[in-house]
Amino acid sequence: MNDDELIADSIGRLLAAQVDQGLRERAEGGALDAALWQRVVDGGFPWMLATEAAGGLGQGWGSAFAVLRAIGYWQAPLPLAETMVAAQLASLAGLALPAGPLTLLEQGCGNDLRADTLDGALHLSGSAHHVPWARHAQAALVALADGRLALLPLQGTGGLTLQPQVDLAGLPSDTLHFDRVRLPAPAPNPLPLAQPVWTLGALARSVMMVGALESALAQAVRYAGERVQFGKPIGKNQAIQQNLALLAGDVAAARMAARVACADAPGGASLACAATPFSVAVAKVRGGEAATRGTAIVHQVHGAIGFTQAHPLHFATRRLWAWREQFGTDADWAQRLGRAAIQARAGGFWPALTRKQFF
Repeated sequence: MNDDELIADSIGRLLAAQVDQGLRERAEGGALDAALWQRVVDGGFPWMLATEAAGGLGQGWGSAFAVLRAIGYWQAPLPLAETMVAAQLASLAGLALPAGPLTLLEQGCGNDLRADTLDGALHLSGSAHHVPWARHAQAALVALADGRLALLPLQGTGGLTLQPQVDLAGLPSDTLHFDRVRLPAPAPNPLPLAQPVWTLGALARSVMMVGALESALAQAVRYAGERVQFGKPIGKNQAIQQNLALLAGDVAAARMAARVACADAPGGASLACAATPFSVAVAKVRGGEAATRGTAIVHQVHGAIGFTQAHPLHFATRRLWAWREQFGTDADWAQRLGRAAIQARAGGFWPALTRKQFF
């Protein structure tokens, strides 16, 4: 096995053994499984994108693909993706990494945050919406509109209040209210990448959707072979076979788009970002479209049983509905691509497309 295969095998075996329906249900009740979090910490997974100088593993997004895909496949209720992205950006910026889970904030992008200088220090005011796992995070990696990054402690910080909320999957997606909260000294964004949190967060969600799509497809194929109606498995029905084939094609396309985006993302030995926004946009669009069509197909195959709380299918499909909305919907990213293509005009369209440099 190569390194990526070893990582995939390790995280896959860990989550397969530890994540069950009870753990997922407890997470939807607001709990973070401390024992499971410690297991992923012991494996080094939260810090795999962080630099070696900061105590991380210094891996690239190609290696991270296996971890993020496993989160989606096993519907692991952990702030692991957020911590991986935050740790990468913070370590590259030279910010000291805290030991606990991290979350992500980007000024703008649906947040009404204002950064003001008071008494020589930077302060945040306003609100940040849909902050994943904020109630369990030790700190948030904040990307400011002026291109600087900061790590803001979330536990016991004066002027900061948290309003607990959940996303469509029932997982923490909280609102943070800031009343002149002092921000620790920010550092310049180390990447030539606008909106680094939004972009890399969208990449993480794209890979996680691949895993959830693969899980939903596997469940639908298995059910179609087991459910007998009129004396034969429903999977023998040509219409069901055709829909499952369409879903398999969508999953394959989403997987390839996510792999290309990971290959074009900064990390490991290369911090090149020229193609990152384009490839991430394509991956988020392709993943979001696959989630929309795919969840309809798998629930049609399962019939009424797929909607029940007792059946595990809904853990995958509700995550797909949640993740397609987070860090920009497929429509948002498609609009960005379309606007950039129009601005490139006829003479610039093909060169920008082949270089993956519309933005």
